[in-house]
Amino acid sequence: MAKSITAADEHSLGGRVKAWPDRVKIFYNDVRTEMKKVTAPTLKEVQATTAVVIVTVFLFGVFFFVVDTILDRVMHYVLH
Repeated sequence: MAKSITAADEHSLGGRVKAWPDRVKIFYNDVRTEMKKVTAPTLKEVQATTAVVIVTVFLFGVFFFVVDTILDRVMHYVLH
């Protein structure tokens, strides 16, 4: 019987307010546990991913320049 009263109390506003400090403690403990698993990338990894991003941006820039030029010439042809 006590469990059913407690379960019903958790769904009420008062029950949620009472449970808030415990939920915050659990949340911060979970965050602390997960942050212990996080590792910073090495300098070599950062340099490699930076190079990939720079090359990809350059290739997309060239691609969109070519597509824009083609569409510009097609529209110029169609409209004139």
